[in-house]
Amino acid sequence: MSKKLPEIERTPGGGLPRMTPAQRKRANALIRKTCCNYNGGNCLLLDDGEECVCPQTISYSVCCKWFRWAVLPQDKALEAGIFRSASVKRCAECGAAFVPRSNRAKYCPECAARVHRRQKNASDRKRRRNTDK
Repeated sequence: MSKKLPEIERTPGGGLPRMTPAQRKRANALIRKTCCNYNGGNCLLLDDGEECVCPQTISYSVCCKWFRWAVLPQDKALEAGIFRSASVKRCAECGAAFVPRSNRAKYCPECAARVHRRQKNASDRKRRRNTDK
């Protein structure tokens, strides 16, 4: 399975990309929730009759091809944060990192709906106020 996956990108020095403790915590939660090869702390791909701990959950570097190409793309903000993509923006409302869908995006998806509703209500109030006169 993992032989068909492309290699993990390397840093300019040739090392593997490193995660911060917060990124590792989010990655481990993502692995526990969505990785099909994760079974109670063990990696099914590395199981050769003897249980083997999932190396990605205990490492600060991105060392698992399956994690890199199948699990990590499910969290675009985490992927962009680890690989230092220029497309990462900070939400103007809550400050969280997110990957914008357009170059005009200003808010993360969670805040975008809330801000849009607030702006629409203010616009409606203003329009109604002007028609009453």
